[in-house]
Formats: sequence, C-alpha cells, structure tokens
Amino acid sequence: MTVFKLTTQAYCKMLLHAAKYPHCAVNGLLVAENQKRKDGQPVLCVDCVPLFHGTLALAPMMEISLTLIDTWCKENKYLIAGYYQANERIKETRPNQFAEKVAARIAENFSEAALIMVDNSKISLSCYDPAISVFEHHDNKWKCRDASIDCCEDWSEAQKITSALLEDRSYDSLIDLIITWMTSWNDWTNPEINKSILHLC
Repeated sequence: MTVFKLTTQAYCKMLLHAAKYPHCAVNGLLVAENQKRKDGQPVLCVDCVPLFHGTLALAPMMEISLTLIDTWCKENKYLIAGYYQANERIKETRPNQFAEKVAARIAENFSEAALIMVDNSKISLSCYDPAISVFEHHDNKWKCRDASIDCCEDWSEAQKITSALLEDRSYDSLIDLIITWMTSWNDWTNPEINKSILHLC
C-alpha cells in the first residue's frame, strides 16, 4: 500500500488556511511532483493550493479551479494529488459528501489520491498533535488511515515551523483562490509564505 505524506510546506499552509478562517469551512488542493516512483515509495505532497473559505459546495467554481490548477500543475511538473477540507463546526472532522465527491474526482486521474480533513480543535501554538486525518480510497469508500502512520515527511520540523508561523500570525497574509478572483492581483501560490517556511527550515 502506498503511503501519502506531506512536506512541511504543504502541512503548514493547510493549517494556516484553517487558522485564518476559524469561523468557517475552508478547502484546497494538494499537489505532488509528477514523476515515477519506485515500488513502496510514498506519494509526497509538496504543496497545497488554498481554494475557498465559507461556502464550499460551489460546483461551477470548483470545476474552474480544478481546470486552472491542473494547467498550473502541468506547467510546473506537478499533479493534483489530493483534497483537503476543514469543516465549519469544530466537532465535525469527518468528510462530508462534497469532500468525498471532489476527492473521488481527483482519484479518477490519480488513483493514489488522498482526502485530508483538518481538525480545527488541534490547531494551537504548541501544535503537539498532528491536526489532520488522512483518508484513503479503498473498496469505493474513503477510509481513515491509521493515526500511527506519520502524516509528514518530517513531523518534528513541521510541528516546529507551524508553531512559529502561527505565533507570527503568518496566516494573515495567506491568499486563497477566492480572494484572488475578487482582487485579481493577489498570488494564490503564496510565494511569501513559501519563503518564510523555507527560511525557517
């Protein structure tokens, strides 16, 4: 079975997106490098693209987003490898029908795609526990992976850097795609946050 792991950058940006909008749902796409892997080598998600906050179930906007980001991925030798979502209500950490539908659509083009749910209740300055659950597609169902399997390429580093970014309120500068469409000049790839993460690494 292929294991799905996140780089520090992908993990941090997901949590920053959720931290910026703690009062509403958020979602986004996960991207991996488009290259052949050896048998048993994990799928390494190198980045994430924050999409929406607030109302997520906007089918036409999701279609446009998937097309836009798929084009960007091809230009940068990436592929869309998964979907993440944080629900509006803190105690709701299971994927809803919309999350499963989007993830299934991604899995049509990448069979090892993952669905990640962000647990808002675990986002804190200490970041002691991973604030995500990884769901993988088996027998036509999205099943939660064993929590004992590391979700990050380097959990110690991801924990430390996420904590530093939260303390510094770096989420204030995070831009998701819906903001880009409303303002046109903002860059949804979030290069400044990427630089901050690289610097802290």
